[in-house]
Amino acid sequence: MERLRKYGFVAAFLAVPVALYSVFVISPYIQAFQISLTDWNGYRSRLHYIGLDNFTRLFGDEVFWRALRNHGILLLVLPLVTVAIALFFAFLLNLGGGTRGAGKKGIWGSRFYRVVFFFPQVLAVAVVGVLFKAVYRPDESGVINGVLVKLGLDPVGWLVEPDLALWAILAVMIWQAVGFYVVLFSAGMAAIPKDYFEAAALDGAGRARLFFSITLPLLRDTIQVGWVYLGIAAFDGFALILVLAGDKGEPDGATTVLPVEIWKTAFTYSKVGYASAMGVVLFFLTVTFAVLTLRTTRRERIEL
Repeated sequence: MERLRKYGFVAAFLAVPVALYSVFVISPYIQAFQISLTDWNGYRSRLHYIGLDNFTRLFGDEVFWRALRNHGILLLVLPLVTVAIALFFAFLLNLGGGTRGAGKKGIWGSRFYRVVFFFPQVLAVAVVGVLFKAVYRPDESGVINGVLVKLGLDPVGWLVEPDLALWAILAVMIWQAVGFYVVLFSAGMAAIPKDYFEAAALDGAGRARLFFSITLPLLRDTIQVGWVYLGIAAFDGFALILVLAGDKGEPDGATTVLPVEIWKTAFTYSKVGYASAMGVVLFFLTVTFAVLTLRTTRRERIEL
């Protein structure tokens, strides 16, 4: 009876959150899967099922493969560079001020620097896009090109040259993301017992040894979570790319990504069924990446 009362309380407590999650998260996913099997244009009252025709057409679509190529670049570079930079700064903030034998000690003013690093996170993505649109202007009125012109160099079309556009946007994504992961990794480093660093420092370990032998192994779970989040972000980029490069994938498809194509296909061309098929593929790509990352980086937990 006691156990029944306990489980009844838990079920009653979870009923509302589960119901809300089912209505606002699970239900739209199911509807998207259903609509992807139709040629619905968003206006007709009835759905006309066409089977897997949308997916057959999708896998023969050159724009789809170009978007996947761009996502591949983002997926390779964004997590790697962001995690590396964030780990470097987090290590400096938490351990960079220590001298040999001092153990765990951050640099002076580390709390202030954490706030500075985190600042880009409080800016809306659209604001970041507008800000860097001014930074990347192709003439001398742009921030970067203004400096180049003063140095006697020619201005560069950061967002109008196919070889540079995606990399310029990628740099903005890294700039925006680094601060959050500096704070995340700093919190993880703060949870590592100070005794570990003091013992290693007494044995003569330098900062590099402290990082690779103690900090990095004990931060593995935190890095794993950060890598998954950044991988998911690499499959997104909708708002930032829409503001910086528009919805046409300019220049020459260099900035084409699936979220922008889904939005354009559904709301500009009224091909909601085809857009839903893109969304289903994007969903499975994201889930597959997350599952593979978690499985390949899984290991036994280290007890502190």
